[in-house]
Amino acid sequence: MSLADKLSEVDDRYEKLTRELSDPSTLSDVEQYTRLTREHAELHEVVEAYRAYRQLVDRLAQARSLLDDPELRDLAREDLEGADHALAEAEARLKQLLLPRDPLDEKNVILEIRAGTGGEEAALFAATLFRMYSRYAEQQGWQVELLSSNPTGIGGFKEVIVLIKGKRVYSRLKFESGVHRVQRVPVTESAGRIHTSAVTVAVLPEADEVDVELRPDDLRIDVFRAGGAGGQHVNRTESAVRITHLPSGIVVSCQDEKSQHKNRARAMKILQSRLFEQAQTTADSERSEERRLQVGSGDRSERIRTYNFPQSRITDHRINLTLYRLEAVLEGDLGPVIDALVSHAQADALGRGDA
Repeated sequence: MSLADKLSEVDDRYEKLTRELSDPSTLSDVEQYTRLTREHAELHEVVEAYRAYRQLVDRLAQARSLLDDPELRDLAREDLEGADHALAEAEARLKQLLLPRDPLDEKNVILEIRAGTGGEEAALFAATLFRMYSRYAEQQGWQVELLSSNPTGIGGFKEVIVLIKGKRVYSRLKFESGVHRVQRVPVTESAGRIHTSAVTVAVLPEADEVDVELRPDDLRIDVFRAGGAGGQHVNRTESAVRITHLPSGIVVSCQDEKSQHKNRARAMKILQSRLFEQAQTTADSERSEERRLQVGSGDRSERIRTYNFPQSRITDHRINLTLYRLEAVLEGDLGPVIDALVSHAQADALGRGDA
């Protein structure tokens, strides 16, 4: 099917949905109305771009027809100036809008940040990344809920896991999975030498109960006394929870809450998302290695980005992007990096002819 045929089909479907949504019988069926409204909203941007494209084509055709008119020739030439470029841009935009959407893009995410090589310096950088993602989420109007953490004594994290909820969170954060490398002079370094440390980030789409079925027989749930930096609650009651999924061997522990019930609920949420991600990875691998992820291999052992403090430089190695605005990025201004990754993924998909 040609691009024109596909766009015409989308336009027809949009018009049909518009008629159905104004039908009283549709309004009386809440479930059907909700489904049709969602589809109508999804098609709206494509249809608007298509209609603007058609108007541009018609206007330029009219301008060409006026080139032989002595009185209107100059006006026609003015209209035709840069016409090829404008049409190419409009067509590229339409192809981009027609790319198949990742069904996970609308999901919330479980963001896991773990200190890797580098000891305390890696743990401190894990805290820096946690702050960066929290600030970015705040700018996007998303909500951040701490699920689990393992802090160190001087402000770092061996591990921190959060739930980020909001509009199309996964679509924006899905390329953050991988190894983030930091190059800087640690506070404890008296000789001023630059050290290299690493932090692993995993972005998991939040799993609903319908996405993952957890059978009680597959789970071993242990409770134990919470450990930590101190306080009246620590080590006094068995509020911490460890859940082991026996078939996969995945283990999740939560101890941040004083309530055993809350820790159990959080651990179950993390477990569901890890199992969901595992199932998605398996399915993607079966479809084809090339399409498993749109940017990079997605393997958590892969170094995806370097943060160089002496040069105030951030480099994303997957798309050869380098920016000299490290401080702004770490303050949450992650948009330019994510935009570049999304654009690269879309261009790659267009190059493969996915549209």
